[in-house]
Amino acid sequence: MKLTRFNVRNFRSVVDSGWVEVNQVTALIGVNESGKTNLLLPLWKLNPAREGELKPTSDYPKATFNDIQASPASFAFITADFDASDLAEELAALTGLPRSVLDVVSVSRFYDGEYLVSFPKHKQRRSIEEADAVGMLQKTLGELGSIAALAKEGTLRKELEAAVRSVAESFEGRGPLDKAGLRQAAAKLRQSLPENPAPTSSIVPRFSALLEELEAAAKQLEMPEPGNIEEVRKLVIGKLPRFVYYSNYGNLDSEIYLPHVVQNMRREDLGVREAAKARTLRVLFSFVKLQPDQILELGRDIQEGEKGNEARIAEVFERKRTRTIMLNSAGTDLTKRFKNWWKQGDYTFEFQADGNHFRIWVSDSRRPEKVELEDRSTGLQWFLSFYLVFLVESEQSHQNSILLLDEPGLSLHPLAQRDLSAFFENLSHTNQLLYTTHSPFLVDADMLDRARKVYVSEDGSTKASSDLRRGHEDPRKSGATYAIHSALNMNVAESLLLGCHPVIVEGPSDQHYLAMIKTLLIAAQRIAPKREIVFPPSHGAKNAKVVASILSGRDEVLPIMLLDGDEIGRKTATDLKNGIYQAAKDRVLSTDDFLGFANSEIEDLLPTDFFSDVIDRQLRQADIPFSDVAQAGRPIVPQVESWAAGQGIELAEGWKVDIAREAKKRALARGHAKFEADVLDRWAKLFAAIAS
Repeated sequence: MKLTRFNVRNFRSVVDSGWVEVNQVTALIGVNESGKTNLLLPLWKLNPAREGELKPTSDYPKATFNDIQASPASFAFITADFDASDLAEELAALTGLPRSVLDVVSVSRFYDGEYLVSFPKHKQRRSIEEADAVGMLQKTLGELGSIAALAKEGTLRKELEAAVRSVAESFEGRGPLDKAGLRQAAAKLRQSLPENPAPTSSIVPRFSALLEELEAAAKQLEMPEPGNIEEVRKLVIGKLPRFVYYSNYGNLDSEIYLPHVVQNMRREDLGVREAAKARTLRVLFSFVKLQPDQILELGRDIQEGEKGNEARIAEVFERKRTRTIMLNSAGTDLTKRFKNWWKQGDYTFEFQADGNHFRIWVSDSRRPEKVELEDRSTGLQWFLSFYLVFLVESEQSHQNSILLLDEPGLSLHPLAQRDLSAFFENLSHTNQLLYTTHSPFLVDADMLDRARKVYVSEDGSTKASSDLRRGHEDPRKSGATYAIHSALNMNVAESLLLGCHPVIVEGPSDQHYLAMIKTLLIAAQRIAPKREIVFPPSHGAKNAKVVASILSGRDEVLPIMLLDGDEIGRKTATDLKNGIYQAAKDRVLSTDDFLGFANSEIEDLLPTDFFSDVIDRQLRQADIPFSDVAQAGRPIVPQVESWAAGQGIELAEGWKVDIAREAKKRALARGHAKFEADVLDRWAKLFAAIAS
């Protein structure tokens, strides 16, 4: 099962978060106190790998605390939708419903700990339309009239037809019928059946079949909701991914005072920081397969009265030796596992116990001397602590765990944060991952479609949205949007500082399409760029001149400019060629150059059928699909706008970016092999010009 979206309600600062769409990696971006943590915690508590107990004094919203405390079973705090395609076959067998309505499952958890399972695509019927019921009876009438009756059944046929006709008339104008109405009709019809029909009768079996149809329809209406079937509930809840939550508060210290640890691990009144630390320590000692009190006991020295007791001395020696061997074994195991997981360092870990103290020592190939963990970088402390939680709490079921990381890498250098972002990308091959941040270094400017903005709404509650512009009306107080803008700015700066090949485009939708095409062409081995190609947007043709002058860099080579072939693009191209690009006119490109018709835009680079399918899936409310009217060889955007106007669909501001984001996701999932050769040729021709 794969998480696709979730909604938090009535949890701490969250009244209703709105639906938060989830990718394989999802970044929740928000300023301090926006409530980012309060979106991760309820997800964790939906199905925690370990711990994650509900705590009324912490988790209940203060405004409705009394209401929830009085009736916790009435308040769901988390609802999550999952792609259940892998369970659809089993669910169909348990419910008798088609797989197509069972491949999405929604799971809610209430404050009493109970779960609600439902299937959003399944619409349970409790009545049938009058026309359907009358149609059932009319079909029977027609067939009764066409069946050859026995000689002695002449009057019987008329009686049965009259009974059916009478019930059909009683249905007319009645509206939808429930199960009781259907069974009443069947009972009335049953009165017309002869007690001893002729064994060779053809009329009576057809009449009896109508009674069976009415009963079957009634049973269909009284079927339980699929989520209320106990076997279905057990299957779904048993297959729920486990959530592993980690925050910086849980980072390990290098020296651990065991009596203090024993005391804290038994307490239930710890604060947030102390509780997180205690949790990580529980995980650590679970990994070494020893508890703190066992370590203390195994290391207990000879007491004053035992000094002459040879047997006791030998026993104490053997216990200490056993403890040392176990700790060495755990250190070796951790070293091997961590090396397979974290490729950016060759670390060796060693656990030592001395009296009341437990220590973690670290060395690596560049610094072979052993150093206490606390004296190594906070980044390594974070990675080690998180890895232990991930490894132990998921209990080796890594593939079915979803990782929730709260403000990861805060103490890391900016470049290390960028490495952490790449690490998340690798980890996402086996696990979905959600993380909160306010750092622009953890926002991938090429993957803004997986970013969600977390902000405080007008009523003071926490909201989340994929619209990165949402939030405060005053742009000077844009909060998390600043981190996103900073990420974009750094993307542009890197094209100067790190030797990338910048190609200026008009807007973010161009960014999405060209990044997608670049990835597909590389995968198809149609291009092999020597430098990373980036697509900084000028945010409108008017800004193109300024952006070009900034990006010309120290060698004064003007970057490639790719513009639409529409009126604004043509005017901008003319201005540039008469101005800053006067001596480099060939570096101003138009989409028209690669499409063979005028007034083209970036969207026209995509195959018409593929683009039309994306439009139809995003704008489902149309009576006539766009794919029925789309024409190849003509600018596609004006066609979409004309079709939408004709269908009464209001295209939201920025709709082109939303479509570009969806097209990019679908194309990358589809892969280059599903695109025709002429499309790849056209794209390769464009990138050959870009790389010049």
